[in-house]
Amino acid sequence: MIPTRVDRMFKAFADQTRLRILHLLNRRKELCVCDIMKVLRLPQSKVSRHLAYLRTAGLVQDRKQGLWIYYSLTKPQGGFHQRLVGCLDGCFDEVSALRQDREKLTELNDKERCP
Repeated sequence: MIPTRVDRMFKAFADQTRLRILHLLNRRKELCVCDIMKVLRLPQSKVSRHLAYLRTAGLVQDRKQGLWIYYSLTKPQGGFHQRLVGCLDGCFDEVSALRQDREKLTELNDKERCP
């Protein structure tokens, strides 16, 4: 059986690391790998692997600027995608790990962020 886009989206939300990345991108709109690494305290290889999965699932897009690659959420395509991404705004506010990630993201100052 070939996985559908809906299957890949649900699997993306089923993984804690991918959910944390989606949540960060929903808050900041655009981040590079090193910013995500700093907030989540994960190695580059793991963050990049999860971003690749999210890109394949159609949830994340990238933009190259010089040596840097910036990631952002894709514009929702269709009602299901829109409702699923909409969950990032309110459905997970009570999850303590995501709340801590939001606090760490807020604490990142301009000197610590990618150019």
